[in-house]
Amino acid sequence: MLVVGPNGAGKTNLLESLHVGTQGFSPRTRNDASLIRFGREGARIALHGDHAGSPVELNVVLQVGAAKRASLNGARLQAAEQLRAEVATLVFTPDRLVVVKGGPAARRAYFDRALSRGTPTQAALPAEYAAALAQRNASLRGISLGYSTREALRPWTERVADLGAQLVAARRDVIAALEPLFAARAGELGLSDAALRYEAHPPSVESLEARLDRDLDRGATGLGPHLDDVEILAGERDLRTFGSQGEQRLAVLALLLAEAELVRERRGVPPLLLLDDVLSELDPERRRILAERLPAYGQALITTTSAAALPVEPNQLVEVEAGEAGTVLR
Repeated sequence: MLVVGPNGAGKTNLLESLHVGTQGFSPRTRNDASLIRFGREGARIALHGDHAGSPVELNVVLQVGAAKRASLNGARLQAAEQLRAEVATLVFTPDRLVVVKGGPAARRAYFDRALSRGTPTQAALPAEYAAALAQRNASLRGISLGYSTREALRPWTERVADLGAQLVAARRDVIAALEPLFAARAGELGLSDAALRYEAHPPSVESLEARLDRDLDRGATGLGPHLDDVEILAGERDLRTFGSQGEQRLAVLALLLAEAELVRERRGVPPLLLLDDVLSELDPERRRILAERLPAYGQALITTTSAAALPVEPNQLVEVEAGEAGTVLR
């Protein structure tokens, strides 16, 4: 599906609504109130489609001053974010370059989301580790302030070591699965010798206790996967430091395509791809390569200011003007 319209017409709003409706949250903000139209008290996103051969109905309701609500096939969900366990959606937006050019936290977050989408049974692992880490850090500060003891810290040290080792192993698994796919897609797009490198050592009770005095001084745990990084490389060049913006953009796009293949392989159903302004900085040859590959990934939505930017005929064309969408089938 190609979504065409002038800048500011609402193309990205349409893409964002599909992400909220299938994942329960926005790819650009965690402030749900900003998703509601100015002057209105609420909003609703209702989606109908086919998932693995069965009809699916998704609903997300937003209200000012209240938590968002979501339902799947008429059944109320405890949290809107539970939608992503049922439907996989991958999004490319210009600000996704932060995955390559940003700090380690952006890459950890990206690959932990990839872990959740590629291995749903381990989706809760990053959050469980973060919760245990927060408890250990609180206990460290409590010891420094005199209202806790080292004995009380021990269970949280064991918990952080256990979950940290599981998280490192899970990240290694998903990165190892993504790397050959990433290298192949990046190579097609002209980014040669692309690779991912994750060098991490799982924490242990012994290693955490060996640095306990330093952690007490800092009031924070100074060892574990919450401090790890994933290098995104072209040959031996770290693209964060030594890649051009064009190379960084290609790397993010290649990562998305690689993850789409992994999700399809592991979950048996291809994800929905949302590609916002992906064509504007690709040359004609790379646009052609992307357009020819996209049908293999299932359903994709691309936004652009001109239909001529896509070198093939889209299955469906949506024209957006002044915030209102009209659909033209071709």
